[in-house]
Amino acid sequence: MAFDIDIGFTSLTGNKGVNEDFCAAMLPEPGREGFGAICAIADGVSTGGKGKEAAQTTVMSLVQDYFGTQETWDTTVALDRVISAHNNWLAGVNRRRAASDECGLTTLTALVMRGQTYTLAHVGDTRAYLLRAGQLEQLTTDHCNPHPDFKHQLIRAVGADERLIVDYSQGDLQIGDVFILLTDGVHGSIPERRLRQFANLGDALQISQALAESALDLGSQDNASAIVVRVLGLQESHLRDEEFTAHHLPIPSKLKIGDEIDGLIVTSIVADSGVNLLYQVRDPQTQKLYALKTLHPSRERDNEERAMLAHEAWLAKRMQTSRAADHLVHLYSLLLLPTGKISQSFYLLYDWHAGQTLQQALQERGKLEVQEAVQAAMAALKALGAMHRQGVIHRDIKPSNLHLGEGGVLRVLDLGVALSGHEPESLRSLHAGTPSYINPEQFGYAGNGEGQDQAADESSDLYALGVTLYQLLTGKLPYGEVLPYQTGRYFRDPTPPSRIQPEVPVWLDHIVLKAVARDHKQRFETAEEFLLALERGASRPIHAPMPTPLLQRDPASLWKVSFAVSLLFNILLIIWLLFLPKS
Repeated sequence: MAFDIDIGFTSLTGNKGVNEDFCAAMLPEPGREGFGAICAIADGVSTGGKGKEAAQTTVMSLVQDYFGTQETWDTTVALDRVISAHNNWLAGVNRRRAASDECGLTTLTALVMRGQTYTLAHVGDTRAYLLRAGQLEQLTTDHCNPHPDFKHQLIRAVGADERLIVDYSQGDLQIGDVFILLTDGVHGSIPERRLRQFANLGDALQISQALAESALDLGSQDNASAIVVRVLGLQESHLRDEEFTAHHLPIPSKLKIGDEIDGLIVTSIVADSGVNLLYQVRDPQTQKLYALKTLHPSRERDNEERAMLAHEAWLAKRMQTSRAADHLVHLYSLLLLPTGKISQSFYLLYDWHAGQTLQQALQERGKLEVQEAVQAAMAALKALGAMHRQGVIHRDIKPSNLHLGEGGVLRVLDLGVALSGHEPESLRSLHAGTPSYINPEQFGYAGNGEGQDQAADESSDLYALGVTLYQLLTGKLPYGEVLPYQTGRYFRDPTPPSRIQPEVPVWLDHIVLKAVARDHKQRFETAEEFLLALERGASRPIHAPMPTPLLQRDPASLWKVSFAVSLLFNILLIIWLLFLPKS
């Protein structure tokens, strides 16, 4: 979804013979909305009449070349690459023209609105203001000589030197924000206290016209230019927005029961993994419960962990608009809390649902009834199918991450290690998941022996769910428990669930054994195929997977047998030589 913004700009020559100001704005082409929108204003410095050229080329190269950068780059990186390249070119041109005294310098103030954040790049004495909720804030600092007699002399400008220092700043966007970008021909004539009065004069174009004309009416002897941007609606939250919040807010200190955080009261400490902390908190006004997830204070300076938690927040929000939303837990904004307050720390706030995880049910009962286990697996497969169609891989499906609410709704928990295609490199390379539920390929076991470790994919989630269903039916794991410091052991085929729990029907035996087969070629290929098999049940049973040959289960078995035969032969030979009579 593109921004709903209103942009208008005006540039008037005034009493000068040449207009050396320049303004431009550009919106993304369809399919490239992730870049956001950009606008820029520049005021050329007259040195041999080349200030106009410097302002125009600087602004046009920036607003055009910005969309040629990598979408994965941070906005400040993209702007810096473009501005630095153009500055080097302009400085080189000025150096070659120095003999003819025809140099061109310019100021520059650029605004990029991307996702739910804005980024400013600034050089010189053009200015940017933000009018929010009636309060006007100057966002830039003039790069001018501080001496009163030389206050119009720039100490920093594009094209002056190959080593250009650009001021960058970022902040969050809110609906109703008004950004005002001005050259000194306007802000030097209109007092700052009067700028907010122009915000209600109509649309952005009308406001910009009023600003430029008023500056000339008040006696401005310079060109008068203004860009006005009114934010009417925001883009869907982008991963960069969550990362911005993650790196600019502090991590809360470790909380105790009864502590308060942003108006929420801690009612219990649910989990402490050493990396993340999970609390149950309550809003004292509504008595509503929430789950609060944050980093452990010891990880406060770990930028990779911050990025991972930011990715979880972005992914959870993204999935809330998908068909998987009914089987996921609702996440609230990282900044605006449901209580109406603004978060002062970095944490994730989820809805709290009464009920229990399937792991808690197993601990209480040892196993689930057949119908209950099948219904839980079917609900999980519907959620996984929707996630996989969105290109999301959970990577940690297990009973403790499947929650059955009091209303009978099964929800998939914890997207902390999920892959989306936009995750940080540190998360992508992480060998995530719980060992007992990781498919053999991730441990380097292939269908015909050992091979290289493979990355997690959709089949990893389906295998993990197969292991979960086996455990729900039997209370046991198909290949036994694998501890965190171990790798999986797949030297035998799993025991059919019906041999452990006789009430498990044979048709379900076949489905479960297919789901956890050692050879990935024998397993279900999609969540929909797995779900269809469970829905059909006994009416259209599937065939049981073929037993894995001994040589595939244990590629070293041939050598073991050969060694055993050789050892037996040598023992018999020794006995014959030592103890049997010789003729």
